[in-house]
Amino acid sequence: MTTVSLPAPAGVRPRRVAARWARRGPLLPALLFTIVVTQLPFAATLVISFTDWNALYPDRRGFAAFGNYTAVLGDPQLRSSILTTVILTVSVVLVSLVLGLAIALLLDRRFHGRAIVRTMLIAPFLVVPVAAALLWKHALYNPEYGLFNGVLTGIFGPGAAQPDWISDAPMFSVVSSLVWQWTPFMMLILLAGLQSRSPEVLEAARVDGAGALAVFRHITLPHLRQYLELGALLGCIYIVQNFDAVFTITAGGLGTANLPYTIYQTFYQAHDYGRASAAGVIVVIGSMIVATFALRVVSSLLKQEADR
Repeated sequence: MTTVSLPAPAGVRPRRVAARWARRGPLLPALLFTIVVTQLPFAATLVISFTDWNALYPDRRGFAAFGNYTAVLGDPQLRSSILTTVILTVSVVLVSLVLGLAIALLLDRRFHGRAIVRTMLIAPFLVVPVAAALLWKHALYNPEYGLFNGVLTGIFGPGAAQPDWISDAPMFSVVSSLVWQWTPFMMLILLAGLQSRSPEVLEAARVDGAGALAVFRHITLPHLRQYLELGALLGCIYIVQNFDAVFTITAGGLGTANLPYTIYQTFYQAHDYGRASAAGVIVVIGSMIVATFALRVVSSLLKQEADR
């Protein structure tokens, strides 16, 4: 049997269009504001990345085509900063995920004062990044009055070694401060995953004689896989762009200069705007690739929640 679609009555289509614009109209100012604030600066950066523009040599300004990108990818200092960025990001993400999972498993249990403990554990993530870096640099790492050396003195006496933490272990110093700040973020994501487990499945596993380790290995960990992926992807997006800790704690010295700090040096110290813009575009493209995977994980999680 053939179905014949009748044309819409006169005036229906304009009313539908008007209804759509009535719903979308209030969002237009926010959309325009977002475009002006985010896309126009990126478009300007993209244009500058194709120019030979160094403020120290104003007479040499001109079109450079892909010369800045070739120089960026062939710069040994930039390649070193890329390796440093990868090491820093992977270290912080992995350690934060492991610690966040351990804390989330503890907070998933019922005990007196759990809400207060949860609030206190979230606090490091709410600290301004520069303030957190200054806290670690002066209150904890300082070799003269820092907490770490004070603890060593209290345990081993006045003759205990007083290491200069930042000079002796620069990468460890930066990683530790970032782990302290990002572990609560991972803990929140994984705790949400733990609390979304089916109580019936857990109860059935316990009735069948499964111990705590077996439940964690065969039920909890597979259930948390997408939450772990989400935490890792979001952590990579933010930590790849981290500038505050490196700038504040080590000033990019002692092999801790990551990609954002190298871009800062190229722009504000070498005044090579074209090359710095090209490096910034490369960072944005890498972040967008990681963000694409993160959005896919988020959409799959939302779809699973909607299907329940």
